[in-house]
Amino acid sequence: MSLGIADTYTSSVRDDDAAVALIRRAIDLGITFMDTADIYGDSEEKVGKAIAGRRADVVIATKFGFVQRAMGTQEQVDGSPPYVREACERSLRRLGVEQIDVYYLHRVDQKVPVEETVGAMAELVREGEVRHLGLSEVSAATLRRAHAVHPIAAVQTEYSLFTREPEDDLFPTLRELGVGLVAYSPLGRGFLGGRFRSIDDLAPDDWRRRNPRFQGANFERNMALANRIREMAAARGCTPAQLALAWLLTHDNVVPIPGTSSLERLEENARAVAVQLTNGEREELERRSPKGAAVGERYHASGAVLLNR
Repeated sequence: MSLGIADTYTSSVRDDDAAVALIRRAIDLGITFMDTADIYGDSEEKVGKAIAGRRADVVIATKFGFVQRAMGTQEQVDGSPPYVREACERSLRRLGVEQIDVYYLHRVDQKVPVEETVGAMAELVREGEVRHLGLSEVSAATLRRAHAVHPIAAVQTEYSLFTREPEDDLFPTLRELGVGLVAYSPLGRGFLGGRFRSIDDLAPDDWRRRNPRFQGANFERNMALANRIREMAAARGCTPAQLALAWLLTHDNVVPIPGTSSLERLEENARAVAVQLTNGEREELERRSPKGAAVGERYHASGAVLLNR
């Protein structure tokens, strides 16, 4: 089990002391993979404070690539070689470490060949500032091109019982190349966590209110799908989140990174490792949530255009 650390919706821990305490509790629970990004507010600083004195106990992953050229402008992607080094140096300072364990390109820069970006990232490995390289939201073809320049250790993409598209083209390539998958939004943007039943349960400024899967009839259909998982979890004697995470943990080389701002939810998620699914239970889950069952695009238009397909 791993922990995704981000300022994604509106429920993130904004108090430094509480955030540091949450991360340290995660480490105490045996969660040692910390995943963040330079675009996630001040999360790198919070991680740095939390791991002070415990660097040897954790694996630190962070991402770069998103930039905002001016206040109020739309985020863009910069994968140019000079920016690769500039971003890494900033992340090292914020994290307070000498080396990043996994350094991801957050999104592929459509203006820069991925070979150039990964070549610059490889320089960081040779210089000792980074141990392993990763990519986020890339197609199988792009992964192959990048891997030919320097071995890619991990690909991060959205993967859950709600989002199973990576199984089509990406999974076979990951297995062939020996690349791991880091699954973000492993609880289907919260649908599989059981924390909301209506769109009105989300805060007025919650990012998900603009997400296509939360719009109108899409929300109702996706909630009905989540209810099928909830029913099975109740019969199994665990929470829906634990069942969804346990399903991910049955996959070889898949590491889920559920994020939370709640100590209670953190401990609930950590206990998912104790939920051992039989082959029959795994098959039943996949029948209840078949590939393509969730409706609505994963991102609204401005986010979707940045995906590498």
